[in-house]
Amino acid sequence: MSETRKSFIRDEDGAVTVDWVVLTAAVVALAGVAITAIHGGTGNVATTASDRVISATK
Repeated sequence: MSETRKSFIRDEDGAVTVDWVVLTAAVVALAGVAITAIHGGTGNVATTASDRVISATK
């Protein structure tokens, strides 16, 4: 094993890096869930409003 790898394993920065990667992945996943939940509700409102505008202009 190279000296760089040994130093990386001994150093706690590697563990901190893993923590940040896991935390970032959790935040991204949570944002995806939130966007999906919000999009479902607003998509229906937008469709209904669009249909009403189209039918009102006929």
